[in-house]
Amino acid sequence: MNPLIQDLQYSLRSYRRNPGFVLVVLLILGLGIGLNTAIFSAVYGVLLKKLPFPQPQDLVTIWGKLPANGLDPLPVSPPEYQDYREKT
Repeated sequence: MNPLIQDLQYSLRSYRRNPGFVLVVLLILGLGIGLNTAIFSAVYGVLLKKLPFPQPQDLVTIWGKLPANGLDPLPVSPPEYQDYREKT
């Protein structure tokens, strides 16, 4: 236990001599931990977490075409979807 206390005392004395170094180290550690947390949270939310639907493999996307305006593919709005649904 004595060598551990001596090591801690030595490190505290070293940090008092170079407070700028301590600030840089803490800043780098904080940024690293924060970025890792953000990235893993995004990966979990986008790739790993299950979708909140009973059968997510049955989800589809409907696209429209408007070649005269150069819009291909064009996302379909909810009112357009309702029109498609009523006409079929």
